[in-house]
Amino acid sequence: MASKSSILQTEQELDEPKSEIFRGLIRYERQSPVRQISYYISGNILESHYYTELFYTLRTAVETDIIYLHLNTSGGDFDTGLQIINNMQASSANVVTVLEARAYSMGAFIFLAGDEFIVHDNCQLLFHIYSGSFAGRGNEQQAEVLAVSNWFEKFMTRTCQPFLTAAEIKDVLKGSDVWMDSDEIRRRLERIRRAQTKLMNKAGQKAIEKKDEA
Repeated sequence: MASKSSILQTEQELDEPKSEIFRGLIRYERQSPVRQISYYISGNILESHYYTELFYTLRTAVETDIIYLHLNTSGGDFDTGLQIINNMQASSANVVTVLEARAYSMGAFIFLAGDEFIVHDNCQLLFHIYSGSFAGRGNEQQAEVLAVSNWFEKFMTRTCQPFLTAAEIKDVLKGSDVWMDSDEIRRRLERIRRAQTKLMNKAGQKAIEKKDEA
């Protein structure tokens, strides 16, 4: 017959939590599909109905998608280019613009609208003012010219700064052409990258200082 003390000891052992043997960390993994999609914008940019598949892809993409836009274009239809840019900026995907030869006029604006940039050797960008024709009565033409000029200035500033300086944008609006090759393009992109990194570091340092003060 078991003694009272041995029974109490057994009950205490049952009440005590048993320590498990540590066998190492367990990895929990979740995989998300990453789609890489490429479009080649080559030659003249035509009317927008030729690009509806691109618009749809940009609009329906998710954050894990990567969309490459390969550029070799002398420009073309401004409204189509503007619609491409607006869809790029509204897309949840990471949009990478790839300069493979030349991107003139609207092609240059599309290039700068990317989230990331790839520049091959021996490429060129060209920025210049819009061209077009106006019809109607004299006062209507004057009003349209003024409206388009003000609108294009805002568009250039939003799209091109800080890649282009304010002085360069002003020169373009006055009718000058701004040309640059691959070396100059890369230099400017690197300058922007360094400036952005510096701002992020400053913001992080300020956040740490505020946390320490609290």
